[in-house]
Amino acid sequence: MHIGVIGATGGIGSRVVTEALDRGHHVTAFSRDATRIDEDRENVVWKSVDVLDSDALAAVIPGLDVLISGFQPGNATKDIADTVARSIADPTVYATAARALLKALESHPRTRLIVIGGAGSLETEPGVVRADSDELLHETLDKIGLPREYAAAVRGHRNALNVLRTSNRLWTYFSPAEDIAPGERTGRFRIGGDQPVLDAEGRSRISMEDSAVALVDEAELPRFVQRRFTIGY
Repeated sequence: MHIGVIGATGGIGSRVVTEALDRGHHVTAFSRDATRIDEDRENVVWKSVDVLDSDALAAVIPGLDVLISGFQPGNATKDIADTVARSIADPTVYATAARALLKALESHPRTRLIVIGGAGSLETEPGVVRADSDELLHETLDKIGLPREYAAAVRGHRNALNVLRTSNRLWTYFSPAEDIAPGERTGRFRIGGDQPVLDAEGRSRISMEDSAVALVDEAELPRFVQRRFTIGY
């Protein structure tokens, strides 16, 4: 397959590139400024693109079977504090990116889109979404060490999912576990839909490496077209 990855230098995006290449796929890796990338692996091409520019996106989609977007404002891998600050300053950016991606796909309706989003839109119980509750959000943000003001960005991710839900494009939304960090590629995890997958201790957790496995699995064998899914141990 030919897989495009937006945010290919990011924590999850970079691992998606590696996972896809290891499985023999061709990858077009997108970054804001690909001229700075030093790449010597086969079957990967780096290109610059602005995810908020639907015309620019439409121009790079031809030839892609699947486009996976791990867009974040700023560069979270190099400066997470800057990304957090940018997300708080403009939480609408995630919905704006979703609209630009959908607009770009209007002229390429057979290309599938997988958006890497947030966990805050998962249901804590049927019909109850963490993003709708300040108390639940603040409890989670305190636990993972993010400022409470980041609640606006969590809701921004939720709003992006709602944008996708109004579309008839071939979209999929991936909500990672609440606790996601670099770790081990085990290939062993459980898959859920709109509610988090909890381990024996009641925690929602996954490694970035296993997130990449799940994303490339979905690219290869789509199970959640026009739906959201999540994973956890």
